[in-house]
Amino acid sequence: MSETMWAGVVHGEGDIRFEEIEKPVPGAGEVLVKVKYSGICGSDVPRVLGNASHFYPNVLGHEFSGTIECVGEGVDDLVAGDRVAGAPLVPCMECEDCLRGDYSLCKHYSFIGTRQFGSFAEYVCIPACCAVKFDESVSFEQAALIEPTTIALHGLERLDYKGGKTVAILGGGTIGIMTAQWARAFGAREVTVFDVLPDRLEFAKKMGATSVVNSMDEDWRDQVDRITNGRGYDYVYETAGANATMHMVFDIVGNKGQACLIGKPTRELTFTVAEWECLNRKEFTLTGSWLGYTAPFPGHEWTLTAEAYRNGMVPYDDGFIFDTYPLSKIAEAFDQFRTPGLVKGKILIDCEL
Repeated sequence: MSETMWAGVVHGEGDIRFEEIEKPVPGAGEVLVKVKYSGICGSDVPRVLGNASHFYPNVLGHEFSGTIECVGEGVDDLVAGDRVAGAPLVPCMECEDCLRGDYSLCKHYSFIGTRQFGSFAEYVCIPACCAVKFDESVSFEQAALIEPTTIALHGLERLDYKGGKTVAILGGGTIGIMTAQWARAFGAREVTVFDVLPDRLEFAKKMGATSVVNSMDEDWRDQVDRITNGRGYDYVYETAGANATMHMVFDIVGNKGQACLIGKPTRELTFTVAEWECLNRKEFTLTGSWLGYTAPFPGHEWTLTAEAYRNGMVPYDDGFIFDTYPLSKIAEAFDQFRTPGLVKGKILIDCEL
């Protein structure tokens, strides 16, 4: 008779249940992780409260930390007890994009927590190459944020980033603050975080932003001119995925500047002729960013983040965490997202029973 475990299982729209399911067994090249904390990503919300799950029943969760419980055949660089975070992308490793090291662009991938069972459970089984070790000085709560931190780093590096220049971060959520932290860590002269919520702006300053702008202020453009001496920003990172901030990029980027869209939009978006003329006249570079993986897999984004957490290069604060729920109350955790604007920060699920 197979062993069982407890998990948060999605059965349909708005229907996530704490129930007993079969405990996975690691195969060759795999490890079994005993999950400590698993963060709720914004992408998980429509998969639980909407109908965006790839299949039912499903176990979501892809931002997680824990310890190795046991290893499968052929795994010799990980042992039981190792503290690890999970890199959720499982690329095919055979297509042209993978062979080039652009794993995020793989079209034949699987993904832990969406296309295969994930970390809203006591245990999750993952390829050994997806287990990223972190130092014992790093808490499990902080390590559950490694995945979004790698997304911020990958986005920063999608531009030809150099220190000593001015940086604008549009959106003061988790990814936005982390992008600001990386920008400061790599020597930005000025990092301005834009948001509409005063508490987010206060937290941005606490975490190292040199200035903040409430984009609801009538004089926000004047504030930008004062901060940049009328030149606009050298680098602009959009992290909110909101139409308004997408349009702001054209306003605040400087001549020959660079801009990266990290945020994921949720509504149709069009740009005006005037905005496209702005792109031409400023000759600024506009690009996007997706996930956070490079060669050798899973990439320096993951190893550097683990090291930056250890040595304080990227500081941690409890303010990143909005609330923590036990796995048995996972449905209540997702209920918080039914009220727009209520959740300000990361909700963690404590999966240790």
